[in-house]
Parts: sequence; structure tokens; C-alpha cells
Amino acid sequence: MAVDISEILDFLPCETPNEWVDAALAHPEELLIDHANCEKKAAGTALNLMFRYVDKLDLLNKMSRLAREELRHFEQVLAIMKKRGVAYRHISSARYANGLRELCRSSDPGKLVDILVCGALIEARSCERFARIAPELDDELSAFYLSLLKSESRHFKDYLSLAQRYSDEPIAPRVALFCEREKELILTPDEVFRFHSGPLLAA
Repeated sequence: MAVDISEILDFLPCETPNEWVDAALAHPEELLIDHANCEKKAAGTALNLMFRYVDKLDLLNKMSRLAREELRHFEQVLAIMKKRGVAYRHISSARYANGLRELCRSSDPGKLVDILVCGALIEARSCERFARIAPELDDELSAFYLSLLKSESRHFKDYLSLAQRYSDEPIAPRVALFCEREKELILTPDEVFRFHSGPLLAA
């Protein structure tokens, strides 16, 4: 793999379980559909931050770039789905992102810092999962997922640097808190497969 994701592996509290990889391979349509959803939601999060924090120039620049990249990835996933005859249909959201955001503080600057820390974890986990599953996929999808690693790994760093910039104190305790929740969400079983789900409950 050309992209070094060792920083991401060091940042995340655990690795993706093998059981999630097995579930992903057993649910190829849901993998693509929910991947598309994740890219769309990531762009939406970036745009929401741009509208909410209009006075923060560094945030505006980074989130503008991030939103463009996420929407481009969304378009790329849609193209792959169309080529493979996979209809883009509604599926329920994973509990992952909401599970993280339950810990977010309700007022600024803490609220912004926590949203940015969540963003860093979500981007890092996405990157780790792209790398984790790519070797198991067909050549086209494997190459596509590996191509996403560079930008996704940069997004993780952008979110973390912004979180520290806009925090009144070191962010390490907040990062540790969110990492603890993230590990729980990744390792505990889910009833349905999603891109950020835990391993599936045994039937």
C-alpha cells in the first residue's frame, strides 16, 4: 500500500474486527450504499460548520476543501454503483456517528472542539476500513478504496489540528473520552451491516 496510515492506526483505539470484514464481503450492496451515504454526510458536516462558524477563516478554508473532496468521492461511489447495477436506495444510519456525538458539549467553544474531534475519529476510522477491506475486494473497488486513503488521512489531521486551535485547553482528555466511546461502538455487535457498524450479531 502506497499510503502510510500508521498515524491513523496509532490514533484509533482499536482495529476493525475481522467479523466486520466478513460482513462487508457478505453485503456488497450495503457497503457501497452506506459508503455513498458517509461521503454525503461528511460533506454536509463540513458545510454546516462553514455556515455556523463564519468568523473562523482557517476552518472555512479547510472545510470548503474537505466538502469538495467528499462530494467528489460521493460521485465516484455513485458511478461505481451504476456500473454494477446497484440502486441507490434509503437505508438506515449506523449508530456510530450519533453514538459519538452524544458526548458532545452543548455550548462553544467546547461544542465546536468536540464536533471536530468526532470528525477526526470518523475520518480516521473510514481510512482504516478502506485499508482493511481493500485487499479483499475486486481489482476495481480495491484500487478505488486505496485511492481514497491519502485524502481521508489528511482530513483526520485537519480535524484534529482545528480542534486544538479552537480549544482553550489541551484536547487530549476529550480525544481520550471519544476514543473510549469509539472503541465500544466498533467492537460491540450491530443488528445490521453498515460502513461504520460493529460486527454483526450472530443469527
